[in-house]
Amino acid sequence: MNAAQRNINKDEKHVYEVLRSGRFLKMEGLSKEVPFFIYHFPPAWALAVRSMRDRIAARLRSNDGIRVIEIDLYDLAIELLNKRGVWNRVLKSESTMDKDEFREMLQGMLDPHDHIAPAVRERLESEQAGEVNTTVLFLTGIGEVFPFIRTHTVLENLQSVVVGRPMLAWFPGTYEFTPSAGHQLRALNLVASDNYYRAKDILEQEA
Repeated sequence: MNAAQRNINKDEKHVYEVLRSGRFLKMEGLSKEVPFFIYHFPPAWALAVRSMRDRIAARLRSNDGIRVIEIDLYDLAIELLNKRGVWNRVLKSESTMDKDEFREMLQGMLDPHDHIAPAVRERLESEQAGEVNTTVLFLTGIGEVFPFIRTHTVLENLQSVVVGRPMLAWFPGTYEFTPSAGHQLRALNLVASDNYYRAKDILEQEA
């Protein structure tokens, strides 16, 4: 369904009903695929989606007893750079370095395999409590870290980290399938796109 045909209020109702369903929480019907889901939305909806996400998380916690763990990639990136003592250097470099060089530097500092995935694993281990099948992970901050951190590489590296619980990535842009190109993520609806086929569009899931 394209953005022109969508209504954010209907999206909110559908996403909430899917997330609270036993089928989703038990990760049924995945045919051995990873339990990764994507809610893709027009970038112009960003502020409204943030409020929507907060409401859904609050309802899941209070009405359904479902634990929601949110990992914001932007906050995580800053935390990692601060831990390594390079955050101030990064801020100074942004105004003096060539844009491509700056992007390459940050991509090296925030490599999903070497830095992001281990940090997510550590966060999940520290926050894990209760039965994992009543826990849902929200992956947010995706638009804020683009193009320094690409969603498809994060998802690929989280496949062995996020286990035993479903994850929903809140993706500003388009996630679509075409016969010629397969499944593609297009962050912020820019021209560049990335192939990733293992996540499921949550709008296409039954509640």
